[in-house]
Amino acid sequence: MARPTHNKNVKQNLTFATRLEVNCISRSDRPDLHERIKAIGGGFPGHLWVHLQELAIRWIEDGTFEYYVEKGGDAVYLIVAVSQEGQKYLKMPDDGEEPNHLLRLPDCPRSRP
Repeated sequence: MARPTHNKNVKQNLTFATRLEVNCISRSDRPDLHERIKAIGGGFPGHLWVHLQELAIRWIEDGTFEYYVEKGGDAVYLIVAVSQEGQKYLKMPDDGEEPNHLLRLPDCPRSRP
């Protein structure tokens, strides 16, 4: 069996995205697909997080985070979709154009003033 060779000039990217379960959203009153969800959130009491949709999109694209919703005992990862107007937004792979599964999640608790 051949031994693997190591090239000192090749950098290996061994970082992995952090996986976060999404269990709430912050909604807007905007009708456009890319504006209906302001933020996604999750965690548990005492350790809640909320990420603005624009930041979550950036972090999915750069590999910082992977966001998922538990559905039927399985992790279903959010994807970045693009509206007909060219605007990016989050949805689940089995959604149509609208992010229906995410819109069914409860509202995230409001932060303290």
